[in-house]
Amino acid sequence: MKNHRSLTPAILILALISGLSLAVEVANAQGLKRSSQAGPSLSGKRAEPPTALAAALSPAVSRGVQQADYIVALVNSEPITNYEVSQRLSAAVQQLNQQGVELPPRSVLVRQVLERIVNDRAQAQLAKETGIKIDEAAVDQAEQNMARQNQMDVAQLRSRLAEDGVSANRFRDDLRQQLILQRLREREVEGRVRVTDQDVEQFLIDQRNTVDSRLELNLAHIMVAVPEGATPVQVAALEKRAHRALDRARAGDDYAALVSEYSDGPERVVGGQIGLRTVDRLPTLFVEATKSLESGGLSGVLRSPAGFHVLKVIERQYGDLPGMKVTQSRARHILLRPTPKMDEAAARDRLFDFRQRIQSGKADFADLAKEFSHDGSAKQGGDLGWASPGMFVPEFEDVMNSLAPGEIAPPLVSRFGVHLIQLMERREASLTPAEQRQVARNLVREKKLDEAYVNWAQEVRGRAFVELRDPPE
Repeated sequence: MKNHRSLTPAILILALISGLSLAVEVANAQGLKRSSQAGPSLSGKRAEPPTALAAALSPAVSRGVQQADYIVALVNSEPITNYEVSQRLSAAVQQLNQQGVELPPRSVLVRQVLERIVNDRAQAQLAKETGIKIDEAAVDQAEQNMARQNQMDVAQLRSRLAEDGVSANRFRDDLRQQLILQRLREREVEGRVRVTDQDVEQFLIDQRNTVDSRLELNLAHIMVAVPEGATPVQVAALEKRAHRALDRARAGDDYAALVSEYSDGPERVVGGQIGLRTVDRLPTLFVEATKSLESGGLSGVLRSPAGFHVLKVIERQYGDLPGMKVTQSRARHILLRPTPKMDEAAARDRLFDFRQRIQSGKADFADLAKEFSHDGSAKQGGDLGWASPGMFVPEFEDVMNSLAPGEIAPPLVSRFGVHLIQLMERREASLTPAEQRQVARNLVREKKLDEAYVNWAQEVRGRAFVELRDPPE
């Protein structure tokens, strides 16, 4: 029965690690479970998400004895309670057990969880200050997408969550909060990134001239963060900490446990694994330090602007040659942009009506697109043509990728408006030179977004006034 299937980590962890779907350079942060977040390589293969994180929501309530509640920290005068930390701690332990990772000392895990909550709280406060709101329709859509991605309907999803101690209201509140954070990050980070033709050309030159361009690495990562403005004495102490981690790893200590004990990166709760990626999607610093290592090999201590790093090669392999085939999709859509006379909820209702009329045979998709769509594709009946992976914004592409040919998805809200999407057909195709350039542009932009997200998150955390009180139990 579908309602007895085990859910993805996005459901089970319910967001020990929050974040936008940006694979950051030294700390991957992801949002809701996505079918294909990372951009494609020039081989046409989509890079896998870094580990099985995809955790965007607050964790399920522990079924154990509730601990005493009290304030453990203040973020700009807003409290974080011991109960909140214990909830996320329960989720962290659950995820570590699922991954087969040895649990770090409780005190280490508690500190890491508390810092994650502090970061999330600071970003949530910024979102509130800037007036970002999410309506019920958007939460409905997120819940439906979550159910579809776990091969369930909404009722089955809620039933499965209830078995894990999560109420429907709590789940929807968490979805809303994560959507707010996602919109904040999109707005704050994406405007910082510009990709020039020169960037694209250099990327393609590097691809052609690098014999290791097909190399794929799965790295595990210990990051000892160096705060902005750290004194030389502080930097030296942090470097020694990184060397202690490396010495213990070389002595044979369990690397995943060392990650949990020493690393300041969000991926620490799942053993530090970044996930299998082509080298063009990894920081150059990481590639140069590990590309000649065999599986199980350790780098030395590396220094970057973010701090000190110790890497371990989990897996290495070679992918297909650049320019090979990719899976392309041909879809059409009807886009309604909210206006003062038609808000987002009204646009969604109208598209639901369109969908019902099309499915019942009372209306034609192309005719409705020509008459009502606000997109430039309206003249073509909404036809978007053949698209390679990475050509559409992630929220659009994820829904499109979940469809079978001929299927129409429920209305989708994106940064551009509300869409009704129908997948028409799929095919295997070779990338033309122009398509390779577009893929290259997407990859360059993604790497720049990685860097911009890290810098932005550090800025938000740095502006927050954080007062630590009694330590969590």
